[in-house]
Amino acid sequence: MLPATSKLCAAISYRHLRNMTGLRRQAAVAISQELSRLASHSPGPSTWIHQVRRRSSLLSSRLEEKPFSEMEMSYIKQGEEALQKSLRILEDQDDWKTETVAGNGDKVLSKVLPDVGKVFRLEVVVDQPLDTVYGELVDNMEQMGEWNPSVKEVRILEKIGKDTVITHEKAAATPGNIVGPRDFVSVRCSRRRGSTCVLAGMSTTYGAMPEQEGFIRAENGPTCMVLRPLPGSPSRTRLTWLLSIDLKGWLPKTIINQVLSQTQVDFAKHLRQRLARPVPAAC
Repeated sequence: MLPATSKLCAAISYRHLRNMTGLRRQAAVAISQELSRLASHSPGPSTWIHQVRRRSSLLSSRLEEKPFSEMEMSYIKQGEEALQKSLRILEDQDDWKTETVAGNGDKVLSKVLPDVGKVFRLEVVVDQPLDTVYGELVDNMEQMGEWNPSVKEVRILEKIGKDTVITHEKAAATPGNIVGPRDFVSVRCSRRRGSTCVLAGMSTTYGAMPEQEGFIRAENGPTCMVLRPLPGSPSRTRLTWLLSIDLKGWLPKTIINQVLSQTQVDFAKHLRQRLARPVPAAC
């Protein structure tokens, strides 16, 4: 099905490709080839992954919105790459090992990948509808520092089209300063297709945000969050968070593993608290 979908996307985009010149034409062709390659090599995905991949083609969406510069096209392609890599990791169900299971059922698993390193996967159910969770994590992204103690600040540096942003995130120091202040510059993209939402990202470089004094520039990605309504209970949301981070610096792996898995458990707790807060009444 995926190869057929890739061919269909290419056919739909043909009339747009004829009118493209220079960089945009080259970028469109390159993305089309990449989608075809992913389609031909990917094992049979689950339904929600198939749905996101099938409808995430850049050729049939963002390239039609407006002309993009060479740099903007580079960021869009990086966001798409982060999304595709993350989905490939999540669809492979083999070799995941349990790191921790909380009393409420929240679970963190991990596995080691040859080309990525150790990745962590949080599986939780949030007692809020998908729209509410999506709005907090995407629309209110810059407010995350208000409720997540692991994050000091999230700032959007640039928006590219409807679905891609460049962000600067400052991570808070851990208790006891075991892991000192880190910051990240990331490209993030969001996809909302039917009943599934995917928020993906990876580290990037951004000329207007060089390394900051007092922070170690860490790297993340591919990483993503997947939101889906809980089957049979549409007012609840299943959240899967794939986390891949290189904290840089001289840190023992045992400390890194402990910090990252605990960060995911704490995130779920604080997200629930944020979503459960009373909504101020309109004046």
